[in-house]
Amino acid sequence: MDTLENTEIIMEIIANGGNARSKAMKAIQLAQEGKFDEAKQLIGQADEDFLHAHRAQTGLIQEEVRGKKTEVSLLMVHAQDHLMNALTVRDLAKEIITLYETIEQLKKKKAAETAEEPCCCPANK
Repeated sequence: MDTLENTEIIMEIIANGGNARSKAMKAIQLAQEGKFDEAKQLIGQADEDFLHAHRAQTGLIQEEVRGKKTEVSLLMVHAQDHLMNALTVRDLAKEIITLYETIEQLKKKKAAETAEEPCCCPANK
């Protein structure tokens, strides 16, 4: 694998890792707005981007196992940073979406319970 080919693969890791992270962050915002289906759909898209980045990374690792060393450059370090950051943000986004859903369910349950309780106001007697 030549340097140009390695650079293209590294850029693929950076681009897909960045896209995955951005989509995961947007998914958190959607969940905060109560748009859980849209948030989960975006997480699915982030998973796809992450998978593309991970496959590119795996290709570089396999080449190294075959004896074709990849130069550890600042660009490579940046790519690995992007990929790991994307993974962390995506995993946390999934948890945050679940928390927002749970909060929403508890709010609805509380509202339903409150609506069922008889009012003790003098005007309602």
